Amino acid sequence: MANSNNTLASLMAFLEKSPTPFHAVENLKAELAEAGFQELGERDSWKNVPATGYVIREGAILAFRKGKNGPAGGFHLVGAHTDSPCLKVKPNAPAENHGFVKLGVEVYGGVLLSTWFDRDLSLAGRVSYADGSGKVATTLIDFKRPMAVLPNLAIHLNREVNESRSINKQWELPPIIFQWQREHKRGEFDFEALLIDELKKQGVKAADKVLAFELSFYDTQKPGLVGLHQEFLTSARIDNLLSTYVGMRALIDSNPARTAVMVANDHEEVGSESLSGAQGTFLATVLERLCADREEFHRALASSTLVSTDNAHGVHPNYAEKHDRDHAPLLNHGPAIKVNSNQRYATTSETAAHFASVCGKADVPYQFFVSRSDMPCGSTIGPLTATKLGIKTVDVGVPTFAMHSIRELAGAQDPEHLRRALVTFYEN
Repeated sequence: MANSNNTLASLMAFLEKSPTPFHAVENLKAELAEAGFQELGERDSWKNVPATGYVIREGAILAFRKGKNGPAGGFHLVGAHTDSPCLKVKPNAPAENHGFVKLGVEVYGGVLLSTWFDRDLSLAGRVSYADGSGKVATTLIDFKRPMAVLPNLAIHLNREVNESRSINKQWELPPIIFQWQREHKRGEFDFEALLIDELKKQGVKAADKVLAFELSFYDTQKPGLVGLHQEFLTSARIDNLLSTYVGMRALIDSNPARTAVMVANDHEEVGSESLSGAQGTFLATVLERLCADREEFHRALASSTLVSTDNAHGVHPNYAEKHDRDHAPLLNHGPAIKVNSNQRYATTSETAAHFASVCGKADVPYQFFVSRSDMPCGSTIGPLTATKLGIKTVDVGVPTFAMHSIRELAGAQDPEHLRRALVTFYEN
């Protein structure tokens, strides 16, 4: 991971093979294991904690590298999230109209809905099933191939679409997955049989009955580079798998003096209130178990710093008026320090100065982002984690266009900018 091209190439590969939080966690697990990190189970005894390790809870993952001075000197933490806005399949999904079979969906997070139309969609997630002996097992599934589409209505039938459009989430979003042909014997579309058949194709021979699933549609178009000089990265799920992957690579690449931690929670896009979300117990319980006792744990928290990494809004040249002109981050100009006086971001003057100093040591440019004063501001896991654990926090992020679109855009140089800054943060 010595240069920008390596960081970018490995990030693009990660984005392509991580269509859901569960897949992202599995892919991070593989990289951590290759780097010598050992998996710890939350149910197991942690009497002999290894120097480097990781813990998985559902769609969240935490990895750590012990520092020379142990936890007592505090933790250097980087936080991100594994989930992205998408369309999730309902339990009783199939519905038929005029011979077309559609799958009912729920909107997960703040989806930019118009971008999901006319895309080649596939399905991925996890499936729980009963095998022949009655045992219940859960495995990941990814169809990988284009298997569904959400066609737009022709402009001839909706003349006002370019002037105003309101998308009904119940009736207009179910993607088409199948059409009954004349030679088919019409009947109820068997979605369970489709899942079992795909599981068997992927090596799960014992699947007898599907009991439940968590499946998301995703765009099959691969990550790519665009621009005259390929200066832009375009992909699904840049928010926030870019931060997740780069943060984990920085942990692997670092040699910290303090104990370094990277946590990627799930469900940030819907409020973080879950078993694996930032408002849950995951981070706190793991950090406490890395300490000798509660006294050391609380002392460590008081000396800790969190860099909450989530994408920032880059100034769009066609919509520059949507930004405060003095706080309008540019793509390829380094991470943006995000500030909000109403604590939608957890940055303080002290933590902003610390991260600016880190960027200076790493020879990385940095910027500031503040929302226009007459526009609402988004939030991150930063304020949640700072509130729950009392950790000093700075919110930062790579400037991005089309956030929450099915296909987002970031500067091709910025993943390496962020990696170098986070390695320096871990080591200083």
